[in-house]
Amino acid sequence: MQQYGAQRPVPPSGSPQGHSQGHPPHPHPHHPHAHPQPAAHPGWNTPRRVPPPPPPSHPAPPAVPPAAVPTAPPAGPPPAAAPTPAPPPQAPDATGHLRLPPGAPVQISGTADPAAGPVTVEAAHTAAVAVLLIGPAGAGKTTVARYWADTRRVPTAHISLDDVREWVRSGFADPQSGWNEHSEAQYRLARRTCGFAARNFLANGISCILDDAVFPDRPVVGLGGWKRHVGPGLIPVVLLPGLEVVLERNAERSGNRRLSDEEVARIHGRMAGWYGSGLPIIDNSRQDVATTARLLDEAVARALTSPPSW
Repeated sequence: MQQYGAQRPVPPSGSPQGHSQGHPPHPHPHHPHAHPQPAAHPGWNTPRRVPPPPPPSHPAPPAVPPAAVPTAPPAGPPPAAAPTPAPPPQAPDATGHLRLPPGAPVQISGTADPAAGPVTVEAAHTAAVAVLLIGPAGAGKTTVARYWADTRRVPTAHISLDDVREWVRSGFADPQSGWNEHSEAQYRLARRTCGFAARNFLANGISCILDDAVFPDRPVVGLGGWKRHVGPGLIPVVLLPGLEVVLERNAERSGNRRLSDEEVARIHGRMAGWYGSGLPIIDNSRQDVATTARLLDEAVARALTSPPSW
């Protein structure tokens, strides 16, 4: 029997007992059941009892369900994102909402090429035009303009100055009660509003016809103002029946549209100044509405062939 205190033989290098004498290495704390069996020492008669390893200082983490374990991203560059589909092309705005430069006229596309010859009535009936129908009260401007716009084969709008002027309800300045600065201002405002509406229609491919009692002795307020409001392509046409016809038609009116006979005669006399102006004049004293509209088409065709200077 080996004596107490005798020197024990040193196990060779690489042997399981080469770590420390009498204390085998502890297993990994995360593997408490992995207990290596100690190798028998050649000089021992009985195998040594190895005490169980101490419990781990930190409890083992709970098991994570496989579904909750995050997966590491694959090596290499991240995959490219799926391309975003291009939005469908926008349809043209059908509401007529176009930004117009302030005060800028619209170039009307109805002027014909002189080399192509005269414009026919049928071509004028389908051309993109802006017409200003001039005449005294009772000449039938509104009736003819509305019929002409209704029967054209292209989209056409009718803009009546009197209708726009009467948009003002409270504070309406009626010239019949006396022509003053308020009625003059409301007329100017109505003309600018009509001009903007005409430009907006023309910019969206819709022809238009306007009617107004424009006097030849006021070119700056009359034709000059309409030319500034609408554009140089505006076609003025004068509707001037005889005085007797004007008086009869005025008598059929009611409300503030009806004028006194004296006022009608005075306006008609001033309108006679359009003779010799070079503008086309239609005498519809004995013509019905359909025939007058046909004469208007002929006047527009002549103006497109040879625009009048005004």
